[in-house]
Amino acid sequence: MEARRDVFQAIADPTRRAIIHMLAQQPLNLNAVADNFDISRPAVSKHIRILTECGLITIKKRGRERYCNVNLESLNEVSQWVDQYRRFWNDRLDTLESLLKETE
Repeated sequence: MEARRDVFQAIADPTRRAIIHMLAQQPLNLNAVADNFDISRPAVSKHIRILTECGLITIKKRGRERYCNVNLESLNEVSQWVDQYRRFWNDRLDTLESLLKETE
């Protein structure tokens, strides 16, 4: 059994990032998503499945169509992870700036 995927795995792939960007503009059916890529439909389906498994998109059935909706709240995990390093480096750079000013 494969471990549950996480958001970091999902955004590591440029095709999946492009799918997220597209769906952030508007919900699209699976065919409309696939039409935007020069890869096979099974490959697009695999990307969609990965995005669904990590909670970045949901699929809702409307009539005979299945529409993909983006869930950007799932990116909060990434944002929090990046913010901790941003704070770390900002603190380091502030310290360096202070040291440089002292030596002038």
